[in-house]
Amino acid sequence: MVAEVCTQPRERVALLHLDATCPVVLEGPAAVIWDLIDGERSEQDIFAELEATFEDHSGQMQAQVEDFLASLEAQRLIEAHHGAGL
Repeated sequence: MVAEVCTQPRERVALLHLDATCPVVLEGPAAVIWDLIDGERSEQDIFAELEATFEDHSGQMQAQVEDFLASLEAQRLIEAHHGAGL
């Protein structure tokens, strides 16, 4: 289970897996990505939305987002469901 606290407007998000001892604070693009993780969007959906929002066509953003999502998964803040959304 993950606890979430955010500022209004949603510029910063603090996350804590209830078995962890330190929270993770997300700001800027990381907070935007967190908001896109809704259990229905796939990784590819998230990449497409970010590319459109930030107009990144270089392909570098996808690698950075993949690393970020892997980091969230390693911290047990998200679970990847193959064939389903994040």
